[in-house]
Amino acid sequence: MGSDIQRALLWILFGLSAFMLYDRWEVYNGRPSFFGAETQQVATTEAPKNEAALPSQSQTASLPAEAKTAVKAEPIQVETDLLKLSFDPEGAVIIGSELRKEKQTIPWTDTGLVGMILGNKAETPADVVLFTEQKGRTYLAQTGLIGGPYPTHKTQFKLVPGPLKMADGQDNLTVKFEGESGGVKVIKSFTFERGHYGIKVSHEVVNNTASEIKPSVYYQLTRDGEKPEGESTMVNAYTGAAVYTDKDKFQKVSFSDIADGDKDFQAKADNGWIAMIQHYFVSAWVPTQGVERENYTNTVGEKLYAVGSIQQMDTIAPNSSKTIEATLYSGPQDQTRLDAIAPGLSLVVDYGWLTFLAKPIYWLLSFLYGIVGNWGWAIVLLTCIVKAILYPLSLAGYRSMAKMKDLGPRMKALKEKYGDDKQRLNMAMMEMYKTEKINPVGGCLPIALQLPVFLALYWVLLASVELRDAPWIFWVTDLAAPDPWFILPILMIITMVIQFKLNPTPPDPVQAKMMAIMPFVFGIMFIFFASGLVLYWLVNNILSIIQQYVVNKQIEADRIKRQSN
Repeated sequence: MGSDIQRALLWILFGLSAFMLYDRWEVYNGRPSFFGAETQQVATTEAPKNEAALPSQSQTASLPAEAKTAVKAEPIQVETDLLKLSFDPEGAVIIGSELRKEKQTIPWTDTGLVGMILGNKAETPADVVLFTEQKGRTYLAQTGLIGGPYPTHKTQFKLVPGPLKMADGQDNLTVKFEGESGGVKVIKSFTFERGHYGIKVSHEVVNNTASEIKPSVYYQLTRDGEKPEGESTMVNAYTGAAVYTDKDKFQKVSFSDIADGDKDFQAKADNGWIAMIQHYFVSAWVPTQGVERENYTNTVGEKLYAVGSIQQMDTIAPNSSKTIEATLYSGPQDQTRLDAIAPGLSLVVDYGWLTFLAKPIYWLLSFLYGIVGNWGWAIVLLTCIVKAILYPLSLAGYRSMAKMKDLGPRMKALKEKYGDDKQRLNMAMMEMYKTEKINPVGGCLPIALQLPVFLALYWVLLASVELRDAPWIFWVTDLAAPDPWFILPILMIITMVIQFKLNPTPPDPVQAKMMAIMPFVFGIMFIFFASGLVLYWLVNNILSIIQQYVVNKQIEADRIKRQSN
């Protein structure tokens, strides 16, 4: 009975690993993942190219056409300690952004042993690019006024003279643009703060007409539906829009939903934000909280999608002005930074269906990282803490396995006695288990308790930008990528072999052979897993070996003591 339980457990673990590998293969071939994180879906629906209508407003207004003019002015370059930005004078639109502290991920097939075998050479990684209007890609941050013939993101703006580069020792940089239409002037100000990706964007609206006006400001993110350039095809991460309000919380709005006109989110609110999400990075508009706004999504061209929010301003008297502010965040999904920008913004970090467990694990990992200053050692400490917490529950399992190993000769004798009579053999084994006070399924408990933590850590490594390119020691330079030299999977195979040696050997030769090859099957599976995940399982195996060895010695000492008496 014990060997049957052990075999079943091994097949469960094998099936789980095989399924996860198969899931990665499905993602690689462009199919959706079983785990629920959506891959980007590129719709073929085309919106009319002459207009991108917004939701119904009291002004019955609409945004201007997305069609580009034949002749464009040179982009205006702005540089801070974290960002290199390009502004289009037409609309004062952000059409380019490079994250100076974030580098493109080097494909793991270009590094280590795989790179040597394939003859690939890793190139110096370029900066991560978010906003862009090059190489057939479109990703823009746009703003403007509606409710009248006012300046929009298609109006020609002029740069207000001033510095465009944050100097050493300078903590803030403000870049201003002016545009006018219909007697209304808009002064857009972009204020950057050293060490922050959040940009304060203000619109000062000057009414130079002879009558009162009551315009609305729109904040819009426009993006094509393609997967981010350089993203691994083995990663199944959500790419698309999102809307957050206090009432409905975090709502994903995929590109296919936008194309189909599905608006399963709260349109009218006085709080929240809108965003475009991709793996590890996010761009989000956070309008002034406590002010009524209307959230919307639209197709604005062929495979071109927009998400935005409209806020109505107070009435502006003739020859007077009013200012409204918002925050534009465009950078890594650093949860500490995001929480400081707006409530709920850290929810863009997608931990899938195990969020309830992954969040605490991420918090604990972050706490440990704050102590040791290395994410790899934080994972090692996390494993030790999890093992310590689960040890009282696992101890019974270790004792059962140790006693079953100690009863190996008696089990073999029973098999020889009853031969192929499975029923009588099982009855005799169960009687022996009862007499020796052994729980035959107790050996499943140590591994079963680790599986939820293992899966949650899998999501933490997949989604947390803090672990992206995070080194451990020597050859492990990215805990979120597979081990380029296969050292961790090999060590894991060795520890699994030792574990199986410590456990009772099934009397059935076929089962014994199957158990002998299992470590190598798992090792091959884990070659494709993030090295941080393999590190967790390796340390867990080492600690399990120590615990099982100690328990085995105790059981053996008890047996010798009984025999001596």
